[in-house]
Amino acid sequence: MGLWVHSCFLISSSFFLVLALFCYHGNASGNGCDLFTGRWVLDPSYPLYSASACHFIEREFACEKNGRQDLIYTKYRWQPLDCTLTRFDAKSFLERFRGKSIMFVGDSLSRNQWQSLTCMLHSALPNAKFNITRVGDVSTFEFLDYGVKVMLDRSVYLVDVEMEKIGRVLKLDSIKGGKLWKGIDMLIFNTWHWWNRRGPTQPWDFIEVGGVIKKDMDRMLAFERALKTWAGWVDANIDPAKSKVFFQGISPSHYNGSSWNEPKAKNCLGQKQPLVETRYPGGLPPALDVLKKVLSTMEKPVKLLDITMLSLLRKDGHPSMYGLGGPTGMDCSHWCLAGVPDTWNEILYNLIL
Repeated sequence: MGLWVHSCFLISSSFFLVLALFCYHGNASGNGCDLFTGRWVLDPSYPLYSASACHFIEREFACEKNGRQDLIYTKYRWQPLDCTLTRFDAKSFLERFRGKSIMFVGDSLSRNQWQSLTCMLHSALPNAKFNITRVGDVSTFEFLDYGVKVMLDRSVYLVDVEMEKIGRVLKLDSIKGGKLWKGIDMLIFNTWHWWNRRGPTQPWDFIEVGGVIKKDMDRMLAFERALKTWAGWVDANIDPAKSKVFFQGISPSHYNGSSWNEPKAKNCLGQKQPLVETRYPGGLPPALDVLKKVLSTMEKPVKLLDITMLSLLRKDGHPSMYGLGGPTGMDCSHWCLAGVPDTWNEILYNLIL
């Protein structure tokens, strides 16, 4: 149950930071409290782990290892307005899922969150035996002492892309890949970032919808159609008594400083502080409205992990030049680890308590 939080704040006008000196009592399990409306506060007890404790973090997210030296971005904790999050407890999490399986399904933002969760668990219990395997598009991080599998299925559109005589076809009404999701105890889905790809990085040549082959179509309409196909799969195949289902929401990018009232900023490079507001000046991406509309039509319960607004406030949390592309690349889409995805997982933890 969410309880009112009593807290004290010290505002530093020099750096426009909010330093929280908490004298609160009360916490939140996602019941009766909006966990997604709040602000970022400095907390010296964060981050939840040192990235160096997790050798398996991929270079794409290993900002500190790649040379990023301003680590203040790791020191922020998400503070909902009317309650406080229960701090992540790795042992409690593993005990809760003993003998069970968790699967993230989606694109590289799902991989970002998957790597965050596995590091949150491993770093807290470094002596717990684990094994990492990959078969096809499915990666599995298994905590052997607990029998817990934390899995990742790379499925960037959720619906199928199949090779046919005419080429690669994105099939908006087909979801054969769903066979991998059956029997999983907790599923966290995500798709969006690939829907606007064009040119050499677009992994399909044609779209099939309603039995009709098209060279292209309105991408937002294609996104909505695919979500409806996914929603139909969930309604037909998920037993809520056995499986919990979440949707990650829309993880935002920061390539246009005008959207956070800094028009001279052409991307996220050099951003060292989050926005102190509770709302993002540039507003929410339209894809979020599409997602919420589809979720509202579903018969089976799916909880939206509504991370869009809190992530929009974190223009400082991306790899920028400290990601996979190095100095010649500019990644303002993914997130450094430790970093913002840890909060996504901390909220996920609160929602299952």
